[in-house]
Amino acid sequence: MNSIKLERINSTIKRELSYILSNEVKDQNINFVTVTAVKTTNDLSYCKIYITTLKDDLREETLKALKNAKGFIRKSLATRIDLRHVPELNFVYDESLEYGQKIEEKIKEIHE
Repeated sequence: MNSIKLERINSTIKRELSYILSNEVKDQNINFVTVTAVKTTNDLSYCKIYITTLKDDLREETLKALKNAKGFIRKSLATRIDLRHVPELNFVYDESLEYGQKIEEKIKEIHE
């Protein structure tokens, strides 16, 4: 599949997922979830969604709640985007932000 088209699909999925998670999902454990990235396979069968939360201590509960709401989220996504087949959703906690913060702290320590 064309990489530009795949990037456009990823962008659309990210935008619509963010809306669905913030406005349509009623589970309190899914509040304050931010979608940081979306990576879809070339055949559009799987979609890995990277998320972060404001409350880092609730990471496991949030991922569990997302897994439980996956059917509802996928169905809502199907009504909002124009794809023949909505990919299987897989939610993953994005640790790149934490990693970046650790690197910044190390750089500050070196400069001091």
